[in-house]
Amino acid sequence: MLTITQDLYDRIVAHGRADHPDEACGVVAGPAGSDRPERFVPMLNAARSPTFYEFDSGDLLKLYRDLDDRDEEPVIVYHSHTATEAYPSRTDISYANEPGAHYVLVSTADTDEAGPFQFRSFRIVDGEVTEEEVTVVEAY
Repeated sequence: MLTITQDLYDRIVAHGRADHPDEACGVVAGPAGSDRPERFVPMLNAARSPTFYEFDSGDLLKLYRDLDDRDEEPVIVYHSHTATEAYPSRTDISYANEPGAHYVLVSTADTDEAGPFQFRSFRIVDGEVTEEEVTVVEAY
């Protein structure tokens, strides 16, 4: 189960909407071993694509150095789908390389500023996708 604050939830959704029609992507870091998302880290989609996301290699290196310096790890790896449901694609599954992370997908398909959207979380380990419950709290 993923437990996330309302603020982080809202920031992930807002990033997805802001980058639409391209896919948005980023990480929510937390203390190593805690499974508690705390620090929102939006990333640039280097692919600048409505159907694919890719972290810039330089940005990714900087992120992992920063995580190491802060004794953090990526608790959530998120991205948006702009025209399909919030479910990992084959490409998403093949690129999932953080077995301890929650993979959050937000679908911005058929939404507007106030319209509905999908927010779903998955564990992806060795190519196997398992959806998990998301609990939104005001604070930890």
